[in-house]
Amino acid sequence: VQLQASGGGLVQAGDSLRLSCAASGRTLSHYDVGWFRQAPGEEREFVCAINWRGGSTYYTDSVKGRFTISTDSAKNAVYLRMNSLKPVDTAVYYCAARRRMPTAMLRSDSSYDYWGQGTQVTVSS
Repeated sequence: VQLQASGGGLVQAGDSLRLSCAASGRTLSHYDVGWFRQAPGEEREFVCAINWRGGSTYYTDSVKGRFTISTDSAKNAVYLRMNSLKPVDTAVYYCAARRRMPTAMLRSDSSYDYWGQGTQVTVSS
């Protein structure tokens, strides 16, 4: 499966963005999908994931209540809605996928086999 992330941009604190992860080659309904981010000088970190099989979602604590991951099977895409953005959310955001895996593996970037190219999100104060 090939993934393409888009939707990033430069916004002000408090604004919203919606990132898209479009898939081609295979249907995402057979995959678990995650979003990760990497800030300059930092390691890549888990943001959220969705277990497509049951629709369960998982979030890192810092984005709970602000970010929402969702799927669109008709468009074979996954979205990340980001509200109340903060400067600390500034990073390159990546979507990733792997055929269904145990829930315990969803938060680890090494668990994923397929990656999008990343989209830059910059939040100014």
